[in-house]
Amino acid sequence: MTEASNADSAISAIKEALKGHDYIASQNISTAVYLAQKLSKPILVEGPPGVGKTELAKATALLLDKPMIRLQCYEGLDESKALYEWKYGKQLLYTQVLKEKLSELTSNSESLKQSVEKLHEFDDTFFSTDFLEPRPLLKALWAEQGAVLLIDEIDKSDLEFEAFLLEILQDYQISIPEIGTVTSTVPPVVFLTSNNTREIGDALKRRCLHLYIPFPDSKLEREIVRSRIPNVEETLEKQIVTFVQEVREMDLKKVPAVSETLDWAKALILLNVRNLETNIVRSTLNVLLKFQDDIEHVEPEIPTLIRSAAR
Repeated sequence: MTEASNADSAISAIKEALKGHDYIASQNISTAVYLAQKLSKPILVEGPPGVGKTELAKATALLLDKPMIRLQCYEGLDESKALYEWKYGKQLLYTQVLKEKLSELTSNSESLKQSVEKLHEFDDTFFSTDFLEPRPLLKALWAEQGAVLLIDEIDKSDLEFEAFLLEILQDYQISIPEIGTVTSTVPPVVFLTSNNTREIGDALKRRCLHLYIPFPDSKLEREIVRSRIPNVEETLEKQIVTFVQEVREMDLKKVPAVSETLDWAKALILLNVRNLETNIVRSTLNVLLKFQDDIEHVEPEIPTLIRSAAR
């Protein structure tokens, strides 16, 4: 068997395995997951909100049987929240113990210099891993069997935080001044997600495989609905997906994502709906659309959209 056919088989196996964890992956997605493992490179997953970027990381963690460690990004995120903090309370407690033992420690010293040297011996103790509180990035590097690290919504963080990530994403290591360089034994599988609210820097992009997840076509979205909501009837499933696909073509503030399609389908099943009707669609449109302006824009078109979905 050739290397190409081996790779094709592995990619197909990943696609099927992800499906077994309720994630319907395209060929591009399965290929990116395969390459990320083989090349030990992070994946930068971009696309509109709600298309399954975060869910891909969760499904991959289940696929690989590894813990998923998540870092949610936000403006102002810094090292202390992402990498580590010192356990200042524990250090303070040990300082009090050392203070009580101070005279005992220095009693046999012949000079002030010897006393100071003895006290300096405790520096390494106070700034050791015993006093370190690991945050998501360090937890992922320390995971003995490896982990899936999700750096979620990287576009919400600052450029300074992006720059800070470069060492980790390049060599799967980080430098801690008091301890030295921490290198992962088993490199984590890293996903970075972005909703494209700002442009990601070139340096970070160079270190990553790029994966763009668009809104799915009708066939793929129906498969997603069927996978997540197996009790939905085929007729209603088709009508829901066709309706949503056409709504996405309209000029809206926020077009419905796959997550909204699933929520709407669940709501309609809960209301015992078998076919889309004007009144029921109008009364549940707030599940599908998140802005009142969008709802008011779509409402006059509901009868037309239902007729199209029923064809």
